[in-house]
Amino acid sequence: MAKEIERKFLVRDLGAIEGRLGARIVQGYVAAEPMTVRVRIKEAEAFLTLKSKGGIERDEYEFPIDLRVARELIERHCGGRVVQKTRYRIPNGIHTIEVDVFEGHLAGLVLAEIELDHAEQAFERPDWLGEEVSHDPRYANSALAVAATPPFPAYLPPAAAC
Repeated sequence: MAKEIERKFLVRDLGAIEGRLGARIVQGYVAAEPMTVRVRIKEAEAFLTLKSKGGIERDEYEFPIDLRVARELIERHCGGRVVQKTRYRIPNGIHTIEVDVFEGHLAGLVLAEIELDHAEQAFERPDWLGEEVSHDPRYANSALAVAATPPFPAYLPPAAAC
């Protein structure tokens, strides 16, 4: 069984992504129950992902799919449950922190995620990471896809930094 162990944080300073190239991601949600079924287009690649519910540790199954099929699924079966963002990968010790800068109805929201080998694994925590939101269901991408605005209260970096 594939496991994803991930912690999620608000970002308090966008300086960490300055000068870095990001990858554009569009992801739509076909279903949220009993598992999240997500279609993701990242640049010129596409994936179908199934994720169990939970906090930091979840079952995750990911399958590459044809880009045309992914676009069709998002257009025909996601019903507006779509998240658009640019992802930046920041090396951090033995890990990589992925910083997502959201667009559209979530503009201004910036989240960071770090994947770990186990739920209690220690990692270097840079100063630019803000409040941890791993256990707050409002910050799940599937919840963000249907939210009218970013969750509040939330720290959003100054608009000038975006």
